[in-house]
Amino acid sequence: MELDKIKEKDLTMGKANLEVFSETIWNLAAQDRNILAVTSDSRGSGKLVPFGQKYPNQIVEIGIAEQNLVGVAAGLASAGKKVFAVSPACFLTARALEQIKNDVAYSDNPVKLIGISAGVSYGALGTTHHSLHDFAALRAINNMTIVVPADNFETEQAIKKAANLDKPIYIRFGKKAMPFLGEENQTFEFGKGRVVREGADLTIIGCGETVYPAWQAASALEDKYGVKAAVVSMHTIKPLDTNLLDYLAANGKPIITVEEHMVNGGLGEACASYLFQKGVSNQFKIVGIPDEYTVTGSQMEIFNHYGISQDGIFLKAKELLRI
Repeated sequence: MELDKIKEKDLTMGKANLEVFSETIWNLAAQDRNILAVTSDSRGSGKLVPFGQKYPNQIVEIGIAEQNLVGVAAGLASAGKKVFAVSPACFLTARALEQIKNDVAYSDNPVKLIGISAGVSYGALGTTHHSLHDFAALRAINNMTIVVPADNFETEQAIKKAANLDKPIYIRFGKKAMPFLGEENQTFEFGKGRVVREGADLTIIGCGETVYPAWQAASALEDKYGVKAAVVSMHTIKPLDTNLLDYLAANGKPIITVEEHMVNGGLGEACASYLFQKGVSNQFKIVGIPDEYTVTGSQMEIFNHYGISQDGIFLKAKELLRI
């Protein structure tokens, strides 16, 4: 899309978050021999080939057996290892859901579940390879933190903090290069959303790779209509930053949530459930993948089709603001 190309110049582009993940655990492993990567024939797609070559005693290859991946990771974590279990998100959170529920969450083993090529990153491979259920499934499991970094800064901070976390955590990554959002001196904390653009006329809450098109839409709204929209990276879906939600809703202005996930059970429903049980009256719209057979195409084509793109969010904001 032409608008996407124009707006990309307004932010400094970084690397794919998955590459930052790989670099970060490389650095952590150099200082801590308890750092382990466990993969399900996914060291290539997880950008972990150099890691395995450098630290052959700190990587375990399970093969295409996601249930075993999670079980082995849980066992290693129970023995004091800091385990990153790396597998495509669609398989990790569906095929191995029982092991995540019982071996990791119920048993309180601090496994770092890393879902790669998440959302619709696999594009034309279609529904079998899309992870549009993972937020919903894992939100329903007790003792599970869910984190979806939006940029390289959030990714590095999330992995560093996860390494020493004594609770289970799921961290989700796509494949696209992401821009740097917000100021470099911002802090990062699980359960605390990050405001990457200030505004009082509208709030757009995104997570992961949807925060960038949300930022683009906010920029376009200001350029064309003078509308100042706040953009929030709600990188932690569970536990949700309810204090920030209270603050954002206090002015009574419309709220849009945007996610690379089914509209059922994800970020939008988490925010709506909290806010409307508090009795807020803000207009509210969830933008995501509807409850239907997903169209086939590239990530950008799918985003455009379902209104997760800059243009789609821009038009939804116009509708809510009646401009």
